[in-house]
Order: sequence, then structure tokens, then C-alpha cells
Amino acid sequence: MADSTNLVTVTDDNFKEQIEDHNGLSMVDFWAAWCGPCRIIAPFVSELADDFAGRVRVGKLDVDANMSTSMRFGVRSIPTVLFFKNGEHVDTVIGAVPKAQLAQKIEEHL
Repeated sequence: MADSTNLVTVTDDNFKEQIEDHNGLSMVDFWAAWCGPCRIIAPFVSELADDFAGRVRVGKLDVDANMSTSMRFGVRSIPTVLFFKNGEHVDTVIGAVPKAQLAQKIEEHL
């Protein structure tokens, strides 16, 4: 399954613009290409980007290419999904969790 067109690629360079300056809810998946559990949740993240299009900004951040942002938020294991509301970090989910658990977190913060 291809990534959703609603999915934003987040980097060290655009994190402020894409996430911290965003007015509303954002969900960022911190992942790496070599991470098996990351590949498990990747389709869920893409589907959630479509399911919540226009309501939630969903992004993916490659930890290998964007170490500064990963370190800034204390991401030590992946996958880690961080939730931001109006640019403020409000919640964290660590590990390969079911799509329903991520959707529930989104609903809690909308």
C-alpha cells in the first residue's frame, strides 16, 4: 500500500513549520527503514492520515535522518508516535500498537 497523499514528511528542518506552528492536532510517527515494528504500523499511520484528513495532520519522521528532533523529544525506541495539539506535545505511544489504539488517542485529543 502506498503512503497516503495526506501524509506529511516531517524533518528536522520543517518540524517547526509542519507541527509546532500547526493550529490543531498533529500525530507524528518516529520510524526507521530498518525497524520491523515500524513497518507493521506504517499502513495504520497512512490509513489514519486518510481517515482524519482535514482534522488531523499526520506525519512521519525518519529518526536516522532527523536525529535532532528525535533527541529533542527523547525518542529512544521506535516506533514512537507523538501527539501535538497547537504545537504542544500532549501524548506519546511507544511500540507497534493496533490502529484502533492510535485512533482512540486521536479522538481523545480532538
